[in-house]
Formats: sequence, C-alpha cells, structure tokens
Amino acid sequence: MLALSFSIAFLLHLLNICLAPMVNGIMLEWGLSYTEFGLIFSVAVLSLMIFRIPWGLLGDRIGYQNSFRIALPGIAVLAVIRALSPGYVAFLASHFLLGVGLAVVMPCLPLIVKEWAPERPGFATGLYISGFAAGNATALGLTPWLLEQLSWRHILLVYSGLAIILALLWWAFARSDLRPTSGFQLQSFVLVLKDRYVWVLLLLMMACVGGYDTLAIWLPKILDVKGLAPTLATLLSLGFFLAGPTVGLISDRFRNARAVVALLGIIAGMVIVGINYAPFPLLLPAIFVAGFATIGVLTIILSVPTQHQRLAPAAASVVGIVSSLGNLTSLLMPAVFGYLIDLTGTFQASLFTTAAVVVIMFVVGSRMSE
Repeated sequence: MLALSFSIAFLLHLLNICLAPMVNGIMLEWGLSYTEFGLIFSVAVLSLMIFRIPWGLLGDRIGYQNSFRIALPGIAVLAVIRALSPGYVAFLASHFLLGVGLAVVMPCLPLIVKEWAPERPGFATGLYISGFAAGNATALGLTPWLLEQLSWRHILLVYSGLAIILALLWWAFARSDLRPTSGFQLQSFVLVLKDRYVWVLLLLMMACVGGYDTLAIWLPKILDVKGLAPTLATLLSLGFFLAGPTVGLISDRFRNARAVVALLGIIAGMVIVGINYAPFPLLLPAIFVAGFATIGVLTIILSVPTQHQRLAPAAASVVGIVSSLGNLTSLLMPAVFGYLIDLTGTFQASLFTTAAVVVIMFVVGSRMSE
C-alpha cells in the first residue's frame, strides 16, 4: 500500500510537470503565445485548489480505497483525452478536468498512512512525499530525452499508459479495513473549520509550498545571472526527495514537531539568504539545503492530521483544506519575487523577502502549535 501511495504521488507530478519541456512543440503546433501556454498551468493549479476540499470530504465519507477507485480510472481516461486533444481549447478543458481527478491525491494519501503505518506516520508520509519529487525529476529529466525520439502527443500517451497501469494495480491490490461513515456531515466539517490547529497547519503549508515553488521557478534564472548552469537547480529537487523520509524519521523519533518546524524554518531562511552571497562551491549545498529545509515541513504538515486527537477522524478533510488554500502562496510569491527584481534590478531583495516569509511563518506556526 505504501508503494502504491508513492506511485500515486509520482504520477501527480509527472502528469502536471511533464508539459514544461514540451513548451516549444505545443506552442508551435497551435500558434500559442507564452501567456496562452502559461494558462495551461494556471487552470491545473485552479482545479487542484477547488477540488481538493470536496475530495477530502468524500475520502472521509467513503474511504480512500473507493475514492481512488473512482479517481484513478478517471485520471487515466482524461490523460489519454488530453494527449489526443484536437485543439488548444480542448486541451485546456481536458487538462482542467485532469486536475479534478488529481486533486484526490493530497487529501487521501494521508488516510493510507493512517491505516497502514500508524506506528511510523512520519516516515510513511515522507515516503510518498518523495514520490512527488521523483515525479518532478522524471518529468523534467526524462521528457526532454523522449522529445528527441517522439512527439509531445506520443509522450503524453506513454505517460497516460502509466496512469492506466496504476489504476489497474489499485483495483487489483488495494485493500482497506477502515469503515468510513456515509453521508455528508456538515456539522463535522464546520467543527474542522473552527479548529485553530487547522489554520496553524495552513500557515505552515503556505510558507512551505510558497517558499519552495518560488525557489523552483526563479532559481534557474538566478544561477544564469551568476554565470552558472541553470541545471544546478536540480539540487533543489534532490533536497525535496531526501527531505520526506529523513524528516519523517526525525519526527517519528523525537515527537517534537514544534522544535523541528522552527529549526527547519531558521535553516531555510539562512541558506536562502546565503544563495545571494555563497561562492560556487558553497552555493551547491546551499541550494540542496534550501530545498530540504523548505519542503521538509510538508512531511510534518501531512502526518499530523492522522495523529492529532481532534483532527484524525476528519484527516482527509483537513488535508484537503490545508493543501487547497495553501497553494495561494504558490500563485502570489513567485509574482512578488519577480516584481521585486523589476523594482530593484537585482534578485537580492527577492531572496531576502522569501527567506523572511519562510522564517516568520514557520516560527510563528511552531509557536502556535500544540
């Protein structure tokens, strides 16, 4: 079951991020502007944000096994439809609908951990989080190589084949003994929204994904300005990959999430600022640690609802709310980063601002935690 959770997380990032290396082929075929191509990513983020909360509610009501039985075949079908889209509008619509299915991933994966790894929730959560990083790295690393052999449509069909295989594996092998309740319980959902700890987790999520996504978008440009190869930004993804299981092991062993969150926040702030000034040999570990410390808190954010006394009965709903609204900073912070570059003419102020946001929100969130 944990292998399946890793594979589902891998598929989410693979299907979304694989479009980035295809920019030239897609734009050329349909005569798109950069704005029109960028809209493809915007609608995916929008559908993920909108539908994670409904999937979370449904996961708590019918269970993760049934939720994925519905979502995974739908993802496979829509992935095929996207690859065969005859035009830009059809591609945009199919990509939005694909995001509707992929929105099931974040809210329902914690339920697998809750049932199958209650003794080591941190490590199990970190295991599937590393699947996100692996999917991201595969999309950016394998896709350009495949483009030398295949068209972008054929590559999307290959990736949709992986979605079909995963759907079949889930129907064949996924098991769950959890007995979810049936029906929509509005009172329980309202109680979840009123719980202060949900908003603490949201604060941490906004700092985590906002800080990491901002670095992932702008770091290649920063390296280029420094006269270095933009591909060195992959060290950020390597930090992402190793952060999940490592932070999970630490949180399982010490059980003091507040101290771990605060420490990771301070470390992240220091190395993000250090990117401004670190010479070449020291810049490489700074990039790696920035990815590790910034995204490492995600393991704690996603594992806590499965253990917390008040939140555990509605863990999927909690993660749906937190992961949905948490993406607001992924939309805003990269734009602010670019605006500060336009305003100052350098990226130093942008990195200082990103570091300050991460440190303040992590430290404040840890102080507010129970």
